[in-house]
Amino acid sequence: MKGDAKLLDVLNDLLADELTAISQYMVHSEMCEQWGYGKLHEAIEKQAIDEMHHAEWLIQRILFLEGTPVVNKLKKMKIGKSVPDFINNDQEAEADAVKAYNDAIALARKVGDESTAELLTKILKMEEGHVEWAEKQRVQIEQMGLDGYLSNQV
Repeated sequence: MKGDAKLLDVLNDLLADELTAISQYMVHSEMCEQWGYGKLHEAIEKQAIDEMHHAEWLIQRILFLEGTPVVNKLKKMKIGKSVPDFINNDQEAEADAVKAYNDAIALARKVGDESTAELLTKILKMEEGHVEWAEKQRVQIEQMGLDGYLSNQV
């Protein structure tokens, strides 16, 4: 089924975002592991795995719409130097993703592709969960202090 050209471009742009997020999260996750923050390592790694699923679903949809997935394009990564940097950078990226998915859903509906809109809505809900997770981490750091927060991540 031939998909709308503009929507295919947007799907490939979302794919680039997801591939970038995977890399950024994996680096942050491994840095946490290196520093001994096992709980944080696992939580961030889980988010990377979620992003891998998003990329997989986008690739499947692009192929279904007879497009060509572009997998060699990454956006600029923001690798943090500290745990608060990780959380801030990742939350910023997720907030951008929420906006991008909302825009893509509107486009999919405009061109009459409800199946793509449903897929993008599924991913959007997961991205909103990632934003919420980061917000909770920021609140915990604020309330416990960084030392208290990090001691709970060991």
